Amino acid sequence: MNQSRRITLIVLAILVAAILLTGCGAGVPASTDIHASPTETSPPPSPTPIPAAAWIYGEPILLADYLAEIARFEDAQAELGIDLASLEAYPALVLDALIEQRLLAEGARGDGLSISTEELEQIYQQILVDQGGEAAFSAWLEANHYQEGTFLAALEEDLLAGRMVEQITAGVGQNTEQVHARHILVSDRDLAESLQQQLQSGGDFASLAAQYSQDFSTRINGGDLGWFARGTLTMPSVEEAAFSLELNVISDVLQSDLGYHLLEVLEKEERELSPQSWQYLREQAVLDWLEQAKENAGVEVVSDPG
Repeated sequence: MNQSRRITLIVLAILVAAILLTGCGAGVPASTDIHASPTETSPPPSPTPIPAAAWIYGEPILLADYLAEIARFEDAQAELGIDLASLEAYPALVLDALIEQRLLAEGARGDGLSISTEELEQIYQQILVDQGGEAAFSAWLEANHYQEGTFLAALEEDLLAGRMVEQITAGVGQNTEQVHARHILVSDRDLAESLQQQLQSGGDFASLAAQYSQDFSTRINGGDLGWFARGTLTMPSVEEAAFSLELNVISDVLQSDLGYHLLEVLEKEERELSPQSWQYLREQAVLDWLEQAKENAGVEVVSDPG
């Protein structure tokens, strides 16, 4: 999977979960009056563009909310002792997370999901209690670059985004077809073809993997990749071949971004996913949904997040 997409999802997950666990959520656009009321003798003000960081479905993510979210992110990193200079292009990641959160919330609304007024009030009151009362919560809002209205809007959109994630991932079951395979990775095609001939002539796969494979994480185990499900291997061409190969048959030479592979499938069966694989597939389902949603939403980034 593309690493930047995974990082963006991690940021999104933090934003969605944090408000439920600690009362600290993502900044979600809330309407604010940015113009002073005219006096009786003043002419009506000329329309001015809404200061927006991005537009989604023709609606803005307000620049003020984006800047507040960056401030919250920076404060959180400071508390963790993380040097912001070590984080590459984090403003862009924050904006991407806000865009993805909005897309998920709008997707939830489009699918008829909602948060009732009573439910929102109940959660809000629990946050007040957890924060130590109204005075303490007001201080927390100010320290975290919120007003009460923007916080309530953030809370509602966090909850909607979370419900959309639940809906998207509901179809990712705990059991699925998996294969147990091993491979040899080399950087030279001629060497791969030579090893293929040796294997087809009865050469020992584990020994050749230990001697030649450049995948150091599996070489010590004779090239064993373990069990994996569709969509979880970082080498798509190898994964595709694994699910089409017969058992105990040496593959043709396979090419990936890493080099040239020889593959042998040892077992196939329906198995329970590991917690890591199950979570990975859930994340991938959300990322795929978001990719399609971005195409349909006409997302326009106005602010250069750097």
